Amino acid sequence: MKYSRREFINGASGALAASAVVPRYAPADADDPLGVRRDFPVVGEGVFLNSAYIAPVPLQVVEAGRAFLEAKARRPISLGDMLAKTDEVRRQFAAFVNADAEEIGFLYATTEGENIIAAALQLRPGENVVVDDLHYEATYVLYKHLEKTAGIQLRIARQRDGAVRVADFEALVDQRTRLISVAWVSHQNGFRHDMKALADLAHARGAYLYSDAVQAVGMFPIDAKAAGVDFFAAGTYKWLLAGYGVAPFFVRRDLLDRIPADRRGALQVEKDLGNHQYEIYKTARKFEWATLAFEPLYQLGAGITYLTRIGPDKIARHAIALAQEIRQGLADLGFRLFTPTGNESSIVTFFFNRAVEDVRRVLDLEKIQVTLRPQEHQIRVSPALFNNRAEVHRFLNACSRFR
Repeated sequence: MKYSRREFINGASGALAASAVVPRYAPADADDPLGVRRDFPVVGEGVFLNSAYIAPVPLQVVEAGRAFLEAKARRPISLGDMLAKTDEVRRQFAAFVNADAEEIGFLYATTEGENIIAAALQLRPGENVVVDDLHYEATYVLYKHLEKTAGIQLRIARQRDGAVRVADFEALVDQRTRLISVAWVSHQNGFRHDMKALADLAHARGAYLYSDAVQAVGMFPIDAKAAGVDFFAAGTYKWLLAGYGVAPFFVRRDLLDRIPADRRGALQVEKDLGNHQYEIYKTARKFEWATLAFEPLYQLGAGITYLTRIGPDKIARHAIALAQEIRQGLADLGFRLFTPTGNESSIVTFFFNRAVEDVRRVLDLEKIQVTLRPQEHQIRVSPALFNNRAEVHRFLNACSRFR
């Protein structure tokens, strides 16, 4: 579906009150099983199968951002109102992941969460942290630094056939393990960890479980309590259909007093005691030490509202089914897969043997957007709620030209 500039701008305009977003949903059909495609202008630009990189946002999120800026241009929203909205979005996100609002703080980026946890644990020489080789690069940067400066040991479980199993971690975890850290879903190949089993393993050895959940929250339903995870952080510019500069941070309620804020500022103050003495929040709000990225918070609220309205279960069933169809189609074409069979995420990564320029030429000609990794000779594909089977078939047909 093509959108003219005028149609896009008219569709994106909203009320001056930044929270006044009017939803519109289309009836479902074979071409649009979830009835969402008209909300996503990206579908008129070709075949977008790259939401694991940067997910396109629906017009409702555009409206929330535009309305915020319109208000700032004409009658800026007060700090009190913006903080009230922040608490509203906090409650939204908490409900979205089955957590308590007191367990949710807002950071700037996902990696900030793991830095806070690593600092709070005060890791000592001889202690170790266990990760896997499907994790995000920032984790290795952090713990390799702590190896040099704090004398800890970083232990890395190695993937086999695109998966890292609990037994692979178990072989590396001992009584000196302080933390197991994983990406809930790997950005490399979409491998989805068994979080409850990892949490049980960590807790049995007196360790904690941290997760980078940026590739999980919004892709499928998250239950923080059932998963047993102690801490996680998630950016909002992927599967949560929002913008940049906000990263929800979960700290289990009974661990909040063990994870202090790593900096100080005015927004942490719950009560002014007089004489320049202050009482700091004891909830996860203590991590919000200074002015927040309020516009992205308004967009996050709109994104969660949208996802909740469509239904996280329905979104997961749809997108994961498309991913599994892609994986099977690639296997039938003879490609070597990096994503294991039966994986329950909407990310698929595979290897190609042709020259990178040839592959890029085919994808550009067909207006197909994926993540192309030239050095690894890999392609990562990540369908989302707005994609359909016709686009999957178009992608597989394109792949048949460079198998």
